[in-house]
Amino acid sequence: MDLAVNLAKRSHCIKAQVGAVLTRDTRIISIGYNGPPAGTHNCDEEFSDVGCPRDSKGSCSLALHAEQNAILYAAKNGSEIEGSTIYVTLSPCIACARIIYSMKIARVVFLHSYAEYKGIGSDEGVDFLRRFGVAVERYAPGEGGLLVSEPPIAKKTV
Repeated sequence: MDLAVNLAKRSHCIKAQVGAVLTRDTRIISIGYNGPPAGTHNCDEEFSDVGCPRDSKGSCSLALHAEQNAILYAAKNGSEIEGSTIYVTLSPCIACARIIYSMKIARVVFLHSYAEYKGIGSDEGVDFLRRFGVAVERYAPGEGGLLVSEPPIAKKTV
């Protein structure tokens, strides 16, 4: 999870920074963070005041979510995704949950709640995944471990 938190810091999104690490058999097979497709733009540079344009639901219209980037990169490189575990700093939204389920990812470990971040009643993505048999758990540091981040991880300005 520490790697996912650090990956989130690479995001150019000015609204929320999210990181994801896809693992299989104790190996990292892919990483991702939220942002626009490679080669398009960086939100913090092109839309620095208000962020990128919003879609009809108020979400970013240009960015891929951290989970999507990690899964797409793994698929693009021929990694075996079925049965893997994804660690993500923000629990999956419903759209990402559908992708996670469709790719047969077996386990999701999240740090912060999407529902708490968005101020909605339930974690729809988590509910969906559990309903269809995907193991989902909220990350808890082991004994003596401490992982500090704020949901969403605030972008550091230099």
